[in-house]
Amino acid sequence: MNFAREPEVLFSPPSLPSIRWWSKDTVAIVTGANKGIGFALVKCLAELGLTVVLTARNLERGYTAAQVLRSQLGLDVHFLCLDVSDPASINTFVSSFRMKFGALDILVRYLRSCMCFPVKSCVGQPEALPAVNNAAVSFNEINENSVEHAETVIKTNFYGAKLLTEALLPMFRHSPSKSRILNISSRLGSLNKLRNPNIKNILESENLSEEHIKVVVSSFLQSVKNGTWESQGWPELWTDYAVSKLALNAYTRVLAKRYEGSHISVNCFCPGFTQTSMTRGKGTHTADEAAGVGARLLLFSPEELPTGKFFNCFWGAQSSVVKSKL
Repeated sequence: MNFAREPEVLFSPPSLPSIRWWSKDTVAIVTGANKGIGFALVKCLAELGLTVVLTARNLERGYTAAQVLRSQLGLDVHFLCLDVSDPASINTFVSSFRMKFGALDILVRYLRSCMCFPVKSCVGQPEALPAVNNAAVSFNEINENSVEHAETVIKTNFYGAKLLTEALLPMFRHSPSKSRILNISSRLGSLNKLRNPNIKNILESENLSEEHIKVVVSSFLQSVKNGTWESQGWPELWTDYAVSKLALNAYTRVLAKRYEGSHISVNCFCPGFTQTSMTRGKGTHTADEAAGVGARLLLFSPEELPTGKFFNCFWGAQSSVVKSKL
């Protein structure tokens, strides 16, 4: 694949393939899925006939979410405990998943921004207990921009997601239909949000590596400690969250290049301004509508399946998607 700069391409959301390559034996994991877009995506994929594993950190909310989909709608939805900020929880989750399912076809990392508050965690609970996880954090309200918890945000949204992915990679199924990773991301993580040309050049480089990404993240955290982050050209809106998205998008690109021509496709998707609890119910479209587009991007036919792309959804009289290089 050529990862060189390419123009943006506007197109309508893809239709589902006329011939379904998936079945009930196709297993998908959706993280941070007890509500919002994550929950809607679990519902959508399960309604299409996939077996879906819903994860979350909050015990009661996760259990309720899975129960609703199973008991009220009769969907094949399972739940497992996962806290992506805790390596021990990731290890337990991966072990439990391996024992129950053996192989994985689809991973959706829904990085939901949320106000953080104490929750009843599944950490330390027996593996058989129903348990669930939120995949990402932000400590800012919509109109705020604090970096007080930058280290926690980066640890959860970037390092936690990366650690989870690396732990699951050996379990992705080798098949003609290809396995798929889709990160539900944000335009906040776009390179055009950066005003620091040196950092931008690093992230735009064709030789981008995981070490380069770590250098960028460390540089940001150091500028936070020094109190110089506002003058260093970092994104101006939800700065710590945006930097975590920049890092995750960059890692997605590195991962796509690593698996170029193999059995795994890796892409990002920004669903746009969606009506969720994060936006206080404001937005141009519902979580179900966003999930519908996300599901269709996930279920591209194997012949048309792209990798290393950023899909940016816009909503007006009808939805449209801009496809560009990560």
